[in-house]
Amino acid sequence: MITTILSATTPTLDTGNTAWMIVATILVLMMSIPGIALFYGGLVRQKNVLSVIMQTMLIVGVVSLIWVAIGYSWAFGTGFKESGSWLWFFMGGLDKAFMHGITTRNIMPSGIPEMTFAMFQCMFALITPALILGAFAERIKFKGYMVFTILWVIIAYLPMAHWVWGGGFLQQMGAIDFAGGTVVHINAGVSAFIMCLMIGKRDDWRKGHPIMPHNITFVFMGMSFLWLGWFGFNAGSGLAADGLAANAFLVTHVAAATAAVTWMIIDWTCNKKPTTVGACTGAVGGLVAITPAAGSTDILGAFAIGIITTIICFIMVAVIKPKFKYDDALDAFGVHGMGGIIGSILTGVFATRCITGEGGAEGALYGDWHQLWVQTVATLVSIAFSVVVTYILYVLVDKTIGMRVCRRVEEEGLDIYEHGESAYN
Repeated sequence: MITTILSATTPTLDTGNTAWMIVATILVLMMSIPGIALFYGGLVRQKNVLSVIMQTMLIVGVVSLIWVAIGYSWAFGTGFKESGSWLWFFMGGLDKAFMHGITTRNIMPSGIPEMTFAMFQCMFALITPALILGAFAERIKFKGYMVFTILWVIIAYLPMAHWVWGGGFLQQMGAIDFAGGTVVHINAGVSAFIMCLMIGKRDDWRKGHPIMPHNITFVFMGMSFLWLGWFGFNAGSGLAADGLAANAFLVTHVAAATAAVTWMIIDWTCNKKPTTVGACTGAVGGLVAITPAAGSTDILGAFAIGIITTIICFIMVAVIKPKFKYDDALDAFGVHGMGGIIGSILTGVFATRCITGEGGAEGALYGDWHQLWVQTVATLVSIAFSVVVTYILYVLVDKTIGMRVCRRVEEEGLDIYEHGESAYN
């Protein structure tokens, strides 16, 4: 992710890059609504589909306001760095709070307005907490979820965005996260895992009958919006309509296609039938894993990341989760968490100067093991940070507001009790 806000000379507006970044921003928004809303909404039971949609809508509304008020400044401000404050380690500053000083005349080095960059980054802040809700679907209070999400975005997402993209210590260390392997997927996936452990299993989970998705057509539609939106997610992260964007576009598609086919083959081999849900899950896993590597790997890396990640995610979903009996309802950790972890580490294997350019990062496959070490450290830091923050926030909100609905609400459905509506009359 290119995060330089200002340059020594004043750049001029590049209308082509600006037009592309506006389109990319719209594509990333599609990943939350309708992408996540339909994908997760189709996977839950009929009685809880509106609760998932409302949780997604809450994120889009509330997190957007947080981002404009303090989020962008926290992640990408420079006030504390310029003042020499120790707070620079945790946040950029408050110099850009409420978009202070950002006008149409603020142009970034790639020729796009800074306000366009701020909007693009806002979409990343939206999609990240939306991914978490898959782990505790069908059993969380809307009020508790709202307070937790607000606190999580401020205390978990914004510092990570600053560390990796806003000039923080992980970026200075040389960690590669082109479009969100650590900031988005590891952060959300690991937090989802802690949440599903803390909130506990659904009352009827593994009680003699499987919990089936209520609308697989929705799952496919949601995956389709995610796949389409991911082109903006990855190809837009170079902040320009150039060769780097073209490569990100290519490897994103190839990794997703490879992962979808790999999951289908494994499904067919192990369960005797290729399933739609399986193929859709595989595609999403491939998209997750290629995200950190999209600006540094070539077609070989895309194939390898798609295959390796799918095998590991399938094992997590089909073997590890049943064995250890944790109720990650929609496999937020099994797909997003593990996909992000594997993708982040494999970036240190498959990065190549054919893409990163002369003097750019190169992975272990090409003889430079340093980048693999850096990626491993960044991955471990992301995991540890997400675990600690999520645990503390969950305990805090659960003790004050409460996080889990009562047995009767869970049995009869969150749609009616939490929102007074039914998706199907």
